[in-house]
Amino acid sequence: MNANQAKYPQLRFKGFTDPWEERKLENIAQINKGIQRGKQEISSVRNELNPYPVYNGGKKASGYTDECNRENSVMVSEGGASAGYVNYYSGKYWSGGHNFTISNDTKHDTFFLLYVLQKSQEKLYKLQVGTGLPNIQLKSIKDFPIYSTSNTEQQKIGSFFKELDDTIALHQRKLDLLKEQKKGYLQKMFPKNGAKVPELRFLGFADDWEERKLSEGTSKIGDGLHGTPNYSENGDVFFINGNNLVNGKILISKETKLVTESDQSKDDKLLSTDTILMSINGTIGNLAWYNNERVMLGKSAAYLIVSDFDKKFIFSYLQTSTIKNYFLNNLTGTTIKNLGLKTIRDTTLFVPILEEQQKIGSFFKQLDDTIALHQRKLEKLQELKKGYLQKMFC
Repeated sequence: MNANQAKYPQLRFKGFTDPWEERKLENIAQINKGIQRGKQEISSVRNELNPYPVYNGGKKASGYTDECNRENSVMVSEGGASAGYVNYYSGKYWSGGHNFTISNDTKHDTFFLLYVLQKSQEKLYKLQVGTGLPNIQLKSIKDFPIYSTSNTEQQKIGSFFKELDDTIALHQRKLDLLKEQKKGYLQKMFPKNGAKVPELRFLGFADDWEERKLSEGTSKIGDGLHGTPNYSENGDVFFINGNNLVNGKILISKETKLVTESDQSKDDKLLSTDTILMSINGTIGNLAWYNNERVMLGKSAAYLIVSDFDKKFIFSYLQTSTIKNYFLNNLTGTTIKNLGLKTIRDTTLFVPILEEQQKIGSFFKQLDDTIALHQRKLEKLQELKKGYLQKMFC
């Protein structure tokens, strides 16, 4: 490695023009291997006696202990499935045996070190050696090359990314809170434990809910092709299964294969905006709205064409723990679990009058739209950060 090799980042703060120079990580930071603590020294609960989190190579704390050996430093996982993962802890903690800590010297900003290593995340993963549980050697970390600049420019870059990370964390907390609120409403706005009315209702509704089977309010419940279709690179219809149903939508990726329209079954062509799709093989209970996408269903995707119920109400009802537990308790198969169509048709629901169904369905649809909006904002910020990491570091 040529220590004098110089580069310029694509995007810089005004006033900085000097080249960045390549350095070994050990020449610009203090690198320490963590110290393993015994199981008897680690608590699963954080309390006054064990206030310090233990990081032992994973992305999250593995427990808590009564001593700390590091604070405010960058961490790189040394071993296991996450070897090479870069994280930062702003407080006192115990760095375990499967962890490296990267601390700044007097000439290098801690957050600059954090983000220059995040930019190099994929290269760090490639330092893994071993076939069973991979690990990274201390020498590989010490010799790891990065490009560095003046302390003043480092501080500006570090502060910029720290502020961006704080904004991302704020949006993540908002999103998590909304999801928790939805979970709570699902528990309270649908009957449970054999009750005929929910705990929480809209004003003006007081009648008992009527016991019905899911099949009574749907015109058809079925699944997709039990076999392999004739894939075609020139096709214009996506062949989807249960794993394509994500967060209420049909997710089409570059791995999703195509078939021709002539291979679609009558059932595929009968799908309408009154259709709810649900994963029934392997992954159970993931839902998506059908919105006139050109798709052909595989056997792990079921369809429910809603007729006499409000479809938004049913879409929400299928997400309650009551229904999910019923499905999970009635699966068939040993290695790969399967939810049968008869089980779906026989699902017992307690259903109010249509007006109350519509209010409940619209409430959850609006909540889902708000969650989706915050999810998109979060993803946009994460993509923004990814772009800046590429442009603001060499």
